[in-house]
Amino acid sequence: MERGMKTIARIHSDFPEKFGIPRQSGLVDELTARIVFEPEYRNPAAFHGIEGYSHIWLLWEFSEAVRDGWSPTVHPPRLGGKKHMGVFATRSPFRPNPIGLSSVRLLGLERDAKQGPVLLVAGADLMDGSPVYDIKPYLPFTDSHPDARCGFAGEHTDYAVTVEFPGELLQRVPEEKREALRGILSQDPRPSYQNDPKRIYGVAFGKQNIRFQVREGVLTVIAVEEYQG
Repeated sequence: MERGMKTIARIHSDFPEKFGIPRQSGLVDELTARIVFEPEYRNPAAFHGIEGYSHIWLLWEFSEAVRDGWSPTVHPPRLGGKKHMGVFATRSPFRPNPIGLSSVRLLGLERDAKQGPVLLVAGADLMDGSPVYDIKPYLPFTDSHPDARCGFAGEHTDYAVTVEFPGELLQRVPEEKREALRGILSQDPRPSYQNDPKRIYGVAFGKQNIRFQVREGVLTVIAVEEYQG
């Protein structure tokens, strides 16, 4: 008998929109998020022993990528958005089942009087409100493969940009979120096929919209506005 998966939790992150989210988990370790469980799964016994792990796996849904049907090929942004690759050779959110898998650092277990046990994590690449289906401990002796090959993805890891963030604009960002924001911007949120130096982009982060331009490998923040989403 086929049984559908249940949402056991939802993540609360600083990303109200998809644009700007790191393309992989762990790329920006300064990013923090909270995993709040559904009432049915707040039994403290379910978390016994989890604090002994430094990292955990999250199995979750690309909730903004749910669609009818699927395509056997996708256009990876890092390949310019023009080359076709097999969907199973990529981590594209547009899959037969829109399921994501992320390895995040476990910062701790918070026991909230109203929300029950809450997991605090770092390095998550999930949009705010994304449903979480399962959590498993990360085991380095079996999950880490230092000699693994990365296929075409390994050829496109050097894409960081220099970030210029004027001091008067940086002061508008909460101090505890500044390093995370710099990390996000340094990853260059733009698809690689967008390279118009005059174009103004915006990343929604927390309660702010960060406006920027990119020219010759330098990302310059030009405005920090209140997020109107």
